Amino acid sequence: MLGWVITCHDDNAQAILERLEKNFGPLPQCLAVNYWRGLSTNMLSRMMCDAQHQTDTGEGVIFLTDKSGAAPYRAAALLSHKHENCEVISGINYELLEMMYPLRETLSSAEFRDMIVGQEIPGVSSLWHQQQKNRPFVLLHDLYKN
Repeated sequence: MLGWVITCHDDNAQAILERLEKNFGPLPQCLAVNYWRGLSTNMLSRMMCDAQHQTDTGEGVIFLTDKSGAAPYRAAALLSHKHENCEVISGINYELLEMMYPLRETLSSAEFRDMIVGQEIPGVSSLWHQQQKNRPFVLLHDLYKN
């Protein structure tokens, strides 16, 4: 089963998790990380790292963030590069997670990423999809060649 780390501004992550638990019961491998104004980037990264390790059983972790490019998204992006089967999704809301919840037991992290972005909901994207749009710059010649 994929682990979920729901991370949003203010208390939105906890509110989403509580609504999901009300609907589905206790959610194993699922934690909320709230990003409060004034919380340092270092503390946010530590909280998200702890949540990632608590939710990962080896099948992967999905970071579910509210805003692309915001502090929780950036912290998740940095963590995702250090671990296999780790994806970062932005633009989430309760209804989307409610719809996707049953799929976390059957899909790989990449399949889950493609499925959630494939819903074509405005504002929902993934770090991987954003990286495909903006490929890294590659030199076509060797600057140091004599």
